[in-house]
Amino acid sequence: MLVVTGGAGFIGSALVWALNERGRDDILIVDDLGRQGKWKNLRGRRFLDIVSPDSLALTLELGAPVDGILHMGAITDTSEPDADALYQRNTVDTRRLAQWALANGVRFVYASSASVYGDGALGFSDDDALTPHLLPLNPYAFSKWLSDMEAIREGWMDTVAGLRFFNVFGPNEYHKGRMASVVWHATRQIQGTGRIELFQSHKEGYADGEQRRDFVYVKDVCDIVLWFLDHPEVGGIYNVGTGRARTFNDLAAAIFAALGRPANVTYIPTPENIRASYQYFTEADLTRLRAAGYDTPFTPLEDAVRDYVTQYLADVVNPYL
Repeated sequence: MLVVTGGAGFIGSALVWALNERGRDDILIVDDLGRQGKWKNLRGRRFLDIVSPDSLALTLELGAPVDGILHMGAITDTSEPDADALYQRNTVDTRRLAQWALANGVRFVYASSASVYGDGALGFSDDDALTPHLLPLNPYAFSKWLSDMEAIREGWMDTVAGLRFFNVFGPNEYHKGRMASVVWHATRQIQGTGRIELFQSHKEGYADGEQRRDFVYVKDVCDIVLWFLDHPEVGGIYNVGTGRARTFNDLAAAIFAALGRPANVTYIPTPENIRASYQYFTEADLTRLRAAGYDTPFTPLEDAVRDYVTQYLADVVNPYL
């Protein structure tokens, strides 16, 4: 049996889809379905059961043998101010699951985040020597950094894999609301108004819309996560991005092209509540990932946007994986 925490969420439900595509349905989903409509991500999927995070420990002790835990569950709102709640869900829960997996010889792959790099002043290397010096900019990033620090300090990295996701976008993110990707929001804006709103730059050296991010398609992310599941001998912390930063203007152009509409972009001030922690540049250093043996090319941004927009967002009856 495989355990997927956060299995009704964005990346978690995409992993359930990818596992089903492989022919696996012996999946225990761990999640709170809540009121956000996450349950829709699981329609048509094959799995054993859904349990709440609070009942997972008992389920693991009494349930079927587990051969892997894909821990994607977390509070993912980067603007969440409750540091205690983030610590309990993102750090303590990760610790408990990792310790259980190590004690039982079970493969453990967990979701970290590129937000641990802060403003990027120290670069984006996933070398363990850099991690203690990183300065996360918000409580969410801090909770993820704490997990990475603990994994390194406790020597879990021989068998545990932590994956620092960069800017993931794609199907099944619809329940995330304002935390959904720019691709989702921008497509809806174009369909409703014919234009896209992007943030102005409030940093010297960056023109409006020229902020750069490492945008990575969720289907590529699933491929990487399952590669680590297939290679339990590979441990450590790894960046998960394309290794190529692109501008928000590039992203907007790709969305307009996918919709077959002329470009029409306006720039609005970055909200005050996120302005101080806003990242202007992210780019995954993939040296470690490639050295570990993962050599599959990433989907180019324009192709990924085209697939997402045309196959899932633009007048599609069922936009889910």
